[in-house]
Amino acid sequence: MKKEEVPQDDGKLLEGKFKVVKYAVDEDGRYNKVASVGWEPENVVMEQAWDAINQNVEYARQQFLKGEWSPLRYHMEKNLMELGMLADHMGIFRGRVWWHFRPSAFNNLSPALLQRYADVFQITVDELKSVDKTPNA
Repeated sequence: MKKEEVPQDDGKLLEGKFKVVKYAVDEDGRYNKVASVGWEPENVVMEQAWDAINQNVEYARQQFLKGEWSPLRYHMEKNLMELGMLADHMGIFRGRVWWHFRPSAFNNLSPALLQRYADVFQITVDELKSVDKTPNA
């Protein structure tokens, strides 16, 4: 693809900002990086992926507000983590992390373990114990 043929279908995801991920042939026949805001199929797929992520985060938030899940599950979803990844970052078994998704188990965690979870998410313990009051905040 030639430099002038790189797609520039502006999607609302990047808000008009460029990303350098395309390579194209310049006038001298060499490959160079070219700034692009993307192309329509890529933008549609990315928008759908972010919609799915936001739905998962909102579901976890709602489950916390109902008292079904601890805020830990919400923070895991918000940080785009899965159970195994969180367990790996914590250095504990997946089953133990899963157990901490229960509000009663989470409320009995030691301050040291709460701090370790907070460190993984790079937030304070107080932030770990709560969720955003509004959707997709």
